[in-house]
Amino acid sequence: MTAGARLSESCLVANIDARTVQRWQRQEVGEDRRQGPKTAPHNRLSTDEQATALAVMTSPEYRDLSPKQIVPQLADSGRYVASESTMYRLLRKEELLVHRGRQKPRTVKAPSEHVATGPNQVWSWDITYLRSPTRGIFFYLYLVVDVWSRKIVGARVHEEECSDLASALMVDAISSEGADPKQLVLHQDNGGPMKGATLKATLEALGVIASYSRPRVSDDNPFSEALFRTLKYRPEYPTMAFSSLEHATQWVESFVDWYNRQHLHSAVGFVSPTQRHEGHDSAILAQR
Repeated sequence: MTAGARLSESCLVANIDARTVQRWQRQEVGEDRRQGPKTAPHNRLSTDEQATALAVMTSPEYRDLSPKQIVPQLADSGRYVASESTMYRLLRKEELLVHRGRQKPRTVKAPSEHVATGPNQVWSWDITYLRSPTRGIFFYLYLVVDVWSRKIVGARVHEEECSDLASALMVDAISSEGADPKQLVLHQDNGGPMKGATLKATLEALGVIASYSRPRVSDDNPFSEALFRTLKYRPEYPTMAFSSLEHATQWVESFVDWYNRQHLHSAVGFVSPTQRHEGHDSAILAQR
C-alpha cells in the first residue's frame, strides 16, 4: 500500500477483509499486526515444573545425556518430567543447549570453489552423448565453457571418449581464445577422459590448474550440465538420431554460433555470452 496500491484491491489479492487491515492499523500490537493467542496453553508447565525439569536435566545422572535419551530413561523408571521438545525448549531458553561430552560434534565444511572475476579464468568442460543411427553406439560431444561469461570456448564431436582428444581440444581452445594457461583453472568431473594421463600431462605442461568434482557428488559441475540441458532442449535438436558424425558436427557448430552470439543468457544479465566475454555487457546494460 505504501507504493500506491489501493487498500481494497490489495485485500482482494491477500484474501482478507479491508476492515481487518484497518483494525490492525488502530491496534498497538506486534510488528506483523497479529495479536496472537490471549491465553496460555492448558498443558503448559508451571514455573515449579520447569525448575524441576531443569534440575533433572542438569543433575549428575543426566547432565551428559540429551533429551532424546533422558525421556526414555525417566519413562523406564516410571517418571514423567516433560516432553522431549519441552526439554529442548527449556535448555534453549536457559542457553544450556550446547554439546556435552568429549566427542566433538560433526561439522560440515563447505567445499572450496574457484571464483572467476573475468574471462579465461575458470573453464568447465564435460562430455555428453549424442545418438547415432546405430542403436547402442553414440557420438561424443566435448564441450568447454567459460564460467564467467558462459561462452563456449571449445566444442568437438568424436566417435569415442579419449584423453588424447580432450587434450587436443584444450590446446586448441587456449590458443584460439588467447588465454594465459598459467592463470586458468579447468574444472571437470572424475570421468576416464578427465583423469587420463595425456590430459593430465598436457595441463601440467601448460600450467593449467586442474579442478575435479567431489567423488559421488553429481552436481559439482553445474555449468556444463546446464549447458547440455540447453543444447538438448533446443527446438532444432533432432528428435531422432544424428544421421552421421558430419551431421552432428554441423548441428553443434550451428548451436555454438547461436548460443555464443544470439542467446541472451539469464545468468549474465540477458546479454549474449560473447558480449559478456568481450566486455560489452556493461555498456549494453547501462543503455537499457
